[in-house]
Amino acid sequence: MALLATLLLCTALHGNAFAVQKIEFWTMSLKPKFIPYFQQLVSNYEAQHPGIKLEWVDFPWDILQLKLITAIAAGTPPALVNLSVPWAEEMARDGLLEPVDAWLVAPGATVDYTDAALADLRFNGKVYGFPHYSNVNVIAYNRKILAAAGITQAPRSMDELLAQAVLISAKTGKPGYAPALGKIDGFFMQQGLDLLRDGKAVFNSPAHVALIKKLAATYKANGFLKDKLFAEDNFPAVVDAYLGGRLGVMVSAPTAIKRIQTDAPEVYAQTGIFPVPPGPTGINDGGWLFHFAIPRGVKKQQLPEIAAFARYLTSDANQLTFARLAGVMPTTRQALSNPYFKKVAANAGASEQALAVAANSMNASRSLYVSGIDDYDELRRFLVKAVEAGVTGRRDIQQALDEAVAIWNRKLQGAKQP
Repeated sequence: MALLATLLLCTALHGNAFAVQKIEFWTMSLKPKFIPYFQQLVSNYEAQHPGIKLEWVDFPWDILQLKLITAIAAGTPPALVNLSVPWAEEMARDGLLEPVDAWLVAPGATVDYTDAALADLRFNGKVYGFPHYSNVNVIAYNRKILAAAGITQAPRSMDELLAQAVLISAKTGKPGYAPALGKIDGFFMQQGLDLLRDGKAVFNSPAHVALIKKLAATYKANGFLKDKLFAEDNFPAVVDAYLGGRLGVMVSAPTAIKRIQTDAPEVYAQTGIFPVPPGPTGINDGGWLFHFAIPRGVKKQQLPEIAAFARYLTSDANQLTFARLAGVMPTTRQALSNPYFKKVAANAGASEQALAVAANSMNASRSLYVSGIDDYDELRRFLVKAVEAGVTGRRDIQQALDEAVAIWNRKLQGAKQP
């Protein structure tokens, strides 16, 4: 009885010493596929940290943001939440996330995340998340079609890629390239052309017009696959054309190469891989980073343990395992240098080649988007319609872009009115 009384007294006086810290972390649309992965991850971490109890919650992508804002407002946020870069930028701007610069690296360690991943999450000079995974595009090309066109080298610029598309069409009668012109905003940004400057639309500059003229010339020469060229998502049409041997090159993430291998083995056997030219910005195309952020309202005294778990979630080993399961690219240098990505056998197929090419491009893979604009999708539709009219020759390019800029600026100015 005396011993029991002593234990109870110690518990009353020093209850925190025996407390288990709960860390709740949210992910986005990762169930049911990744249930075994996260169950094992949770089990391993709890075994190594007896004072920590993890709770994994997964929400569909279309309700996660609302759930998070509601939890923050109620003072009950999760410790960590899985976000895309545009969502993080918006929430950081509104003061809903904690900067994590002080927590990115464990004491005595060095930063291993790629420069591009950290740059994606740096807003107003502070980093707002622990990078988890991203991707980057590569060029899959049909060897027979390119050989018939006399093309033996990877394009070094967008101009060369467009020229090759025209040459393929002229020599084979097949389109050479299928850009995602329904996402012309990202296309502009990768080429170093701003859409906005000082709060005003500026995509009618001589440089923008010159780029659209190059696209129009390629279109007129039948260098582009015209199926769904200006759709918001033309990828299904692009894949179908490449699988059918009707397209010279396909720009996509490495995961799409697996589909070629499965659905069209004969085309896969003729597929080679080039890197996508980064353009004047040095940015590689196709990145869309996801990460773990710390919401506002998390208790300050819990931050060390939360950050330690975030670093574990996004560690080299766990990123590598998740990337292999999910068909994505990790965002740490060590994971990217793993033989799974880097060691390509002499007889390797296009899928293995694509991983190696992508790994070499990841340090410059950025998420390209326009931030801070309400109803942006509506504005982008006006831009895409103008570009479509100019590329297809239905409108003068300068006039079409001038009109779209005027619409943007009227709406942007209206949004600023009290």
